[in-house]
Amino acid sequence: MKEIKFYNRYTAQMETEQVYGEAFLKWTYGNPLGKLALHSMVKRPAFSRWYGKRMDQPDSKSRVTPFIDDYELDTSEFADSPSSYSTFNEFFYRKLKAEARPIANTDIVFPADGRHLGFDNIDKIDGFFVKGQTFNLDQLLANPDLSKRYRGGGLILSRLCPVDYHRFHFPVSGTPGPTRLINGPLFSVSPIALGRNLAYLWQNKRTITEIQTESLGTVLMMEIGATCVGTIEQTYQPDVAMLKGAEKGYFAFGGSSTITIFEPGKVELAEDLLRNSAQQIETYALMGDKMGQ
Repeated sequence: MKEIKFYNRYTAQMETEQVYGEAFLKWTYGNPLGKLALHSMVKRPAFSRWYGKRMDQPDSKSRVTPFIDDYELDTSEFADSPSSYSTFNEFFYRKLKAEARPIANTDIVFPADGRHLGFDNIDKIDGFFVKGQTFNLDQLLANPDLSKRYRGGGLILSRLCPVDYHRFHFPVSGTPGPTRLINGPLFSVSPIALGRNLAYLWQNKRTITEIQTESLGTVLMMEIGATCVGTIEQTYQPDVAMLKGAEKGYFAFGGSSTITIFEPGKVELAEDLLRNSAQQIETYALMGDKMGQ
């Protein structure tokens, strides 16, 4: 399988992703025996709950320092000392200092650290991960009336790796409603997996929140569960006005994704995001940086 390449907005260079659990992903999604294990065990929520419990055990704390060293994380950004975490999961969904993620002076900001794809027309997302397979908005939202409103609108897929900061934030200022859960299995959302089947995005367990705004209409924000992400925790208060960049929630252990969806004609996405996405390249950017206007 090919290396995963992405464009780093801050270095202005193409870089190669250091994939956590790469050998396991390649075996699971690219080997016949692995595929058997995928459908009989790995995709099932019970597997992720089991792994999540392992990361909640006191002895999992021993994984924290090697993880920081292996992936060269900047501990000066952490709100708490690395030694303060009692389990690996506590470290995984750690908070950061506010100054570590400044919020851009623009209408729309990235909701999470990660590698992002942006499209100005959902209906034209075709064959990005899988040739010939189109993006299925109806199945993603599991609400035909809602999906009709967003036909032709903008969509941003933000992919978080296990090495990333795993709290997600509001991309716009507005008043969020309650979060709706759509249950499903827990496939990986790595390009290694999505390259086999893009439908994992709309089959997986996911949540959806409608955010009412003054000038951007109703913005949809979704969190997509994935293998070893048994928990999508919402920390915001519904029906209370929130500023862009305010925390919305966090993922427990594992890589995952958020999806932000806009009504047609409401936004203009950042130029580098659109340019790279048109070339099937993800753009690496941090939570709070400019996503559009």
